[in-house]
Amino acid sequence: MDAFTSFSPKALTFLRGLARNNRKEWFEEHRADYETHLKAPLAALIEEMDVQLAQFAPEIIGSPKKSAFRIHRDVRFSKDKSPYKTNVACWFFHRDVGTRIVSEAVHGGAGFYVQIEPGKSFCGGGIWMPPRPALQKIRQSLVDDVEGWEEIVNNRAFKRRFGVLDQEGMLTRVPRGFPVDHPASEWLRYQSFTVGCELSPDEVTSPKLPTILAKHYAALTPFVRWLNQSLGLGPANSRL
Repeated sequence: MDAFTSFSPKALTFLRGLARNNRKEWFEEHRADYETHLKAPLAALIEEMDVQLAQFAPEIIGSPKKSAFRIHRDVRFSKDKSPYKTNVACWFFHRDVGTRIVSEAVHGGAGFYVQIEPGKSFCGGGIWMPPRPALQKIRQSLVDDVEGWEEIVNNRAFKRRFGVLDQEGMLTRVPRGFPVDHPASEWLRYQSFTVGCELSPDEVTSPKLPTILAKHYAALTPFVRWLNQSLGLGPANSRL
């Protein structure tokens, strides 16, 4: 596999064209552009980020086969039958997920994410809408260690870089089974635990993109590790 150099501006041009012409015929006519300017650079980025992650979060890995999201949309249960996503994205995940039998209570764990889309590119981390058993484990950890959690998410540098947690699906009240007046009551209402920050077009098309992502992911590592430890997925000091 070739080393990562950058995403060409043609990558964003392709995605803008796909947004205007989201149909199979157009995609097949421009498949070569997709393969050259998006698919191949994304695979190279995953390889490069796997090397970078080994330096500060060795338990999180990138896999060319498993990290990249398909560009095809799952339209089975959607009113929108557009066949393609208008972005490319990948996910860096805990190495224990997929290398052993993982229970439903662990799910996919927390990790890092990057999405390339004209005007909407961003990177981030955490765990999005985990299934009930995993969510219950995280909530119990919030009850047991709200001080440790708040030390991370209320840190000034963390909030300056990433802002506040995504509130998608947030409950209006504390879930059943937890004290309404618990110090963690605000956090117990969350059903996703993710944060992120925007990437500019210049950053997306820069050869320094892996370095930019590595800085964001390093700042996110305590957050991701806290979530993973609540699921029984521990940190690592090396890839050995």
